[in-house]
Amino acid sequence: MSDIHASQPPGAGTGRPPPQHAAAEAQPTGWVGWIVFAGVALLVLGAFSIIEGLVAVFQRSYYLATVGRLPVHVGYATWGWVHFGIGVAAILIGLGLMTGALWARVLGIAIAVASAIINMGFMAAYPVWSFIIIAMNILIIYALAVHGHEMAAVHEQSVSDHEARRV
Repeated sequence: MSDIHASQPPGAGTGRPPPQHAAAEAQPTGWVGWIVFAGVALLVLGAFSIIEGLVAVFQRSYYLATVGRLPVHVGYATWGWVHFGIGVAAILIGLGLMTGALWARVLGIAIAVASAIINMGFMAAYPVWSFIIIAMNILIIYALAVHGHEMAAVHEQSVSDHEARRV
């Protein structure tokens, strides 16, 4: 009789349902590191974009191309403020990613796509740097699109662990 009970799941044969926390508790995988990477990368990308934008606004002679050679015909001041705005948004979204927030994942993908497109248009002014930023954006998009849900599970688990310790 004890052999039968040993092979059954917890709660079987007692009339009680099995514990819910065991099935619902998601175990984090190594891919959570990709979300942390994406969050930190967005923080770094934001800082880079802010610096790039301020340089474009205040030191226009720094870049290789003249304004007429850019694919989109706007002045460096406009480019600078666009990069500055993307940088601020990327930093805020990167901080949100560390909490596992769904809004941060969605906006993180959106800001990475926007940054990649804008840097494609800025490539004539600073080609190597633009290519590096575009590659970084692609890695961020991959991390958030494929593995973003795991960070939310880790965050929920840590919140429930914290609440359990308080009680």
